[in-house]
Amino acid sequence: MCVDGPAGSGKTTLANALQALEPTATVVHSDDLLEGWGGLPGLAGTLESLLRDLAADRAGRWRRWDWVTDGWAEWHEVTPGGLLVLEGVGTGAPAYAELVTVLVWVEADAGVRLERGLARDGDELRDRWLRWRAAEDRLHAADRTAGRADVRVDGER
Repeated sequence: MCVDGPAGSGKTTLANALQALEPTATVVHSDDLLEGWGGLPGLAGTLESLLRDLAADRAGRWRRWDWVTDGWAEWHEVTPGGLLVLEGVGTGAPAYAELVTVLVWVEADAGVRLERGLARDGDELRDRWLRWRAAEDRLHAADRTAGRADVRVDGER
């Protein structure tokens, strides 16, 4: 399952609720796979590699980005079987759509999303947030993510 949508829309909250319902689920947050603020273009390739390994009944691997040290950190392994929830901006890429059972699109008002993001990350990151939003808008438009979603969720509720 991929839970995609713009930053601050409520994707992590939804993924956490899904994991509470299915505690054995594996949740992978795309924020952990991005190479910093400019890492969005490389995300689909990382996720595709992970999913193709799992689809071939092999363990998949991904490396965590450490936002504090601004560099790659430890590797994580995901074993085949069970519920896998990929959560975050860009997780619903078309490159591996045939491997996704359910694509969820979470949406919320742009003002609400910015307020949530700045409350979490601090107002000093406002410029980065605004650049990020432009990048995610371009990605979601090119990938037609919202239009391909199986389920749409109002992230303001």
